[in-house]
Amino acid sequence: MKVHVMDLKPGDCLRMDTFNSRGLHVLPKGSSLQIEEIAKLIQHGVDYVDIEEAHVAQVPTSRSSIIQAVAANFDTSIEGFESVYMEALTKGSFNQTVVDDILQPSLNSLDKHKDVVSLLLLLNRDDNYTYNHSLQVGMLSYYISSWLGYSKKECYEIGRAGYLIDIGKCRISPSILNKPGKLSPEEYDQVKLHTIYGHEIIRSSMDDPYTALVALQHHEREDGSGYPNNLTKSDIHPYAQIAAVADIYSAMTTHRVYQSKQELISVLREINNLSFGKLNGRPVQAFIQHLMPNFIGKRVLLSTGDMGVIVMNNPLDVFRPLVQSEGIFLDLSRERKIAVVEIYME
Repeated sequence: MKVHVMDLKPGDCLRMDTFNSRGLHVLPKGSSLQIEEIAKLIQHGVDYVDIEEAHVAQVPTSRSSIIQAVAANFDTSIEGFESVYMEALTKGSFNQTVVDDILQPSLNSLDKHKDVVSLLLLLNRDDNYTYNHSLQVGMLSYYISSWLGYSKKECYEIGRAGYLIDIGKCRISPSILNKPGKLSPEEYDQVKLHTIYGHEIIRSSMDDPYTALVALQHHEREDGSGYPNNLTKSDIHPYAQIAAVADIYSAMTTHRVYQSKQELISVLREINNLSFGKLNGRPVQAFIQHLMPNFIGKRVLLSTGDMGVIVMNNPLDVFRPLVQSEGIFLDLSRERKIAVVEIYME
């Protein structure tokens, strides 16, 4: 059955080899068409393809079951962090075994799930910012370290360090942490102390200097503009450089009492800009290169008010993708007045 490429649906199957007008072989017979394949056909100027009439489009069930399993582990980890946080507040330390028992199932489940964007959307909740944020930072630190080639053991340690970076906030007054307006300079100085408090709490709880060092250094910046010690590039531990990227991304994409969440792709652009002087470029580029393909196939709300689907990343401007909306393909690298304002899980 001959079908126009604009009418293809994920799961359609090619009945014949497909060539473009110049004779270039684009896709082989039997290909199961997903968003990436449909985008490839469009990119090569293919108008019509032959698909199997009897083929029924199917969406793999394994993906949803994996997401459900990960979500259950996330809920446990968020609740667990609250108990660790309260223990640190009342005792000045926490039980490392409890942290490992809480965190290991969540981080181990990530190996089965490569769609990091869906996980971020899954964790994008408006309640319990500190606890949700801590789990996001742990998760993203784990992923970034794996993309950088760290061993499984090191990835877990870096993920755990990310999970614990804000434990020092238990010593900051809730009235400051939950203040809806802009902090005064004195209040901001109080918040910055969470890095020192976290270092102290972790040193009292674990025989692991790296985790404590990440808590101390995750707000340091390569140009010396960070805190608490105005360190520069060579003095910031690589684990802390990874956690800093995860921390900023999570903070900017999560709703807080004093800040609205920002759209995921625009935050990636901002983090990319920060890699020129403030954040280490290696974890930033690993993060961007592995996260951007996850946006393909996601539903989006455009600044025009229309809904669409991201069908392809633009190699010339990776932060402004090709979007299909109302049967029209919009190249946002050309349509500069149109922007993605929100991304949805499905």
